[in-house]
Amino acid sequence: MIIAVDGPTASGKGTIARALAAHFGLPHLDTGLLYRAVGHAVARAGGNPDDPADALAATGFSDDLLADPALRSEATGALASRVSVHPDVRAALLERQRAFATQPGGAVLDGRDIATVIAPDADAKLFVTASVAARALRRYLEMRGRGDAASREDIAADLAARDARDSQRSIAPLRQADGAALLDTSALPIAAAIAAAIALVERQVGQNTPNRHG
Repeated sequence: MIIAVDGPTASGKGTIARALAAHFGLPHLDTGLLYRAVGHAVARAGGNPDDPADALAATGFSDDLLADPALRSEATGALASRVSVHPDVRAALLERQRAFATQPGGAVLDGRDIATVIAPDADAKLFVTASVAARALRRYLEMRGRGDAASREDIAADLAARDARDSQRSIAPLRQADGAALLDTSALPIAAAIAAAIALVERQVGQNTPNRHG
């Protein structure tokens, strides 16, 4: 079973995807982490994330980089949004993601183009979203909990800028895929959001199973 979870930054899609993977006993891949690794590698090499050649050169990063805590920083997230607009970068990471999605038994993947590009035939598709205000508050509390200086206004502006870049890029823009169930987490506690996601997946899988086998 393949479960595709898409949505903007700080919508809760990563937490929901991890919970779905645990619930259904499937491996999970945060595909955004791949783009964060590229962005981090570009910066570490002194390159320009807006330069397609510099960004493409950084796609050969070692898998060890995916465990680097620096990839979770706000700065790296902004770099990821910038490198992800380059078609060659997306092409370089495409097969890596598809191989994970199509492994025996299936998988859960979250990102911005899972149901539209990486796994359009996924058994279940979710588009997880939330208002900019709700997402900014979550990110603010998360950063404050880590002891990082943060301004809710600055965070909201950064999220809005990322949303614009991700939804307006020419290749694989962020959008709700055909057949994907919409889950707005703006007013939902995490436990309720996870329960809703599980119910939506079970409903989709139940609807799709007769078509696949009958």
